[in-house]
Amino acid sequence: MKKIINDPATVVEQSLQGMAAAHPDLLRVRTDPALVVRADAPVSGKVAVVSGGGSGHEPLHAGFVGPGMLAAAVPGAVFTSPTPDAVQAAIEATNSGAGVLLVVKNYTGDVLNFETAAELAGLEGADVRSVIVDDDVAVKDSTHTAGRRGVGGTVLLEKIVGAAAEQGADLDRCEELARRVVARVRSMGMALTAPTVPHAGVPSFELAADEMEIGIGIHGEPGRAREPLVSADEIVRRLLEPILEDLPFESGDEVLLFTNSMGGTPLLELYLAHGIAERLLAERGVQVRRRLVGPYITSLEMQGMSLTLLKLDDELTELWDAPVRTAALHW
Repeated sequence: MKKIINDPATVVEQSLQGMAAAHPDLLRVRTDPALVVRADAPVSGKVAVVSGGGSGHEPLHAGFVGPGMLAAAVPGAVFTSPTPDAVQAAIEATNSGAGVLLVVKNYTGDVLNFETAAELAGLEGADVRSVIVDDDVAVKDSTHTAGRRGVGGTVLLEKIVGAAAEQGADLDRCEELARRVVARVRSMGMALTAPTVPHAGVPSFELAADEMEIGIGIHGEPGRAREPLVSADEIVRRLLEPILEDLPFESGDEVLLFTNSMGGTPLLELYLAHGIAERLLAERGVQVRRRLVGPYITSLEMQGMSLTLLKLDDELTELWDAPVRTAALHW
């Protein structure tokens, strides 16, 4: 294992300390329990949108803390759900009285621990709602889930609902928007190599030099099939077709296309793949109106990519375009 770390036991804590040093104008970091909070939290009169999960997916979620997106992110250990007390601390640090919306990726530990924190906060009088993201069309059940996994759609949801909260939408409205995004977003990913979790020291799985895994999860969970490596055209087609068929997306639909690196795939290859996806969508009459390309939900150093499609309407497009100022996303 080759990594720029000191000690696997302290990698998350030291990374958060570095993040705090890099972005003192945007966020505050606590380490016991670990959480990243908007510098101006709690923001009076505004719903707090809070998310989190295991570390190793950066910039998800801490990189999305700031005006127009998340009020707080709760990072667990690498690929490990944060504990309920950490989530509850994030709720307490951000709740201005307008309520808190928890955005939870559909992994068993995340769902259980966020729900427990919501119940505990509710007993203390806080209005806390939860929305579960389950956009991965690759498999129904996986190593860490019952039902579909939450993946790239989480980034789009956090941006759209965060924008609404920034504009003063109430908790009911934020929850409705989040559920609308969940209903209209689909994703699928693939891998060329495995990630190496620092405390494990070895790759999570083995792929031969001429193999790829289609339908991989963001923790290296098995996908639909392990197959011989094929061309970029064929890889993108293999990811896009199940996404299109699942919702389904149809000719005339307007979409946001998110082409994501799993961490180790460079932009040279990612833009190549994005161009192929745009061409295939145009051939089907699906109109790409908004785009996001880059490493925004990763799996450590895994080489691979994912595609996410969100079916847009006028309101979702307007909220996507709204200003955002975070470490990883800003316009």
